[in-house]
Amino acid sequence: MHVGIDSFVSAVTDPSTERVIGPAERMAHLLEEITLADEVGLHSFGIGEHHRSEYYDSAPPVILAAAAARTSRIRLGSAVAVLSAADPVRVFQQFATLDLISQGRIDLVVGRGSFTEAFPLFGLSLADYDSLFEEKLDLLLRIRESEHVTWSGRHRPPLTGQGVYPRPVQDPLPIWIGVGGTPESFVRAGLLGLPLMVAIIGGQPRQFAPLVDLYRRAGAQAGHAPEKLPVGLHVFGYVGESTQAASDTIYPGWHEMFTKVSRERGFAAPSRAQFDATSGPDGAFFMGDPDTVAEKLVRISAQLGGVDRISLQMTNPRLAHADLLRGIELLGREVAPRVAGA
Repeated sequence: MHVGIDSFVSAVTDPSTERVIGPAERMAHLLEEITLADEVGLHSFGIGEHHRSEYYDSAPPVILAAAAARTSRIRLGSAVAVLSAADPVRVFQQFATLDLISQGRIDLVVGRGSFTEAFPLFGLSLADYDSLFEEKLDLLLRIRESEHVTWSGRHRPPLTGQGVYPRPVQDPLPIWIGVGGTPESFVRAGLLGLPLMVAIIGGQPRQFAPLVDLYRRAGAQAGHAPEKLPVGLHVFGYVGESTQAASDTIYPGWHEMFTKVSRERGFAAPSRAQFDATSGPDGAFFMGDPDTVAEKLVRISAQLGGVDRISLQMTNPRLAHADLLRGIELLGREVAPRVAGA
């Protein structure tokens, strides 16, 4: 099992001084975090895509290019690229260029995103939520397959044999499908024989076992070998010196982040009891000391029939930079070696 980190590059308020970290300083901190993740041997670092005031990740390829120039081993990727709101030609060009800069260390994870701000921002209708993704994924895969593409669809002008350049180092460029809890999304990924990245932000991870099995069965029925159907997880997490220290460090930002989302979506405000439950042995938040986190990673992987990659999403609006760096170090030096053979 490979272990990595995902970031939404959230705006941060320093919890000790209440100073809001400015965007330029936050970007500098982010690049330091990615460099450290590379140094401590983590497998991957992903950058999300959002178009909201509390996040600075609206242009992931730009961030990833800077990261590629500062690292040498770690795989870099999207977490996820909102393909529905993008032009597949430009997405392929950007990530193929990143693959050249990084010398073959790029993963492109595409999905529809958990927020909807990109649709009106780019003049798209939410009524086309499903058809946009399906059509653009088809075009992206066609471009990956051949540099000259003839294609037509509803949401984009046709291609009539034009070449799409540059071509990446990796052939083919790895394209993962990011999914939530929709069975149709799991089936689509399986039928296409594409790697699966499951975002688990609540509930109990073991509840996803039937959906992961559905993905694998769809892939097998389509003739794809099991080794062509890797499964990854995107989960919230944090590693501290002790479980109590990790909890005390993370809870204020967790409460702030989920209170805002709950208010927007009409849910009840989150409580400390909910935080404790979701951080427990069966919850969706992978938080604690290195042993606790490693044991949970291994256990959840077994419950899902084996997981190839788990990325801990460490975004938190009240997490000090020094604490995040320490969490990355513990994840790379203490947790990753414990689960490498799982």
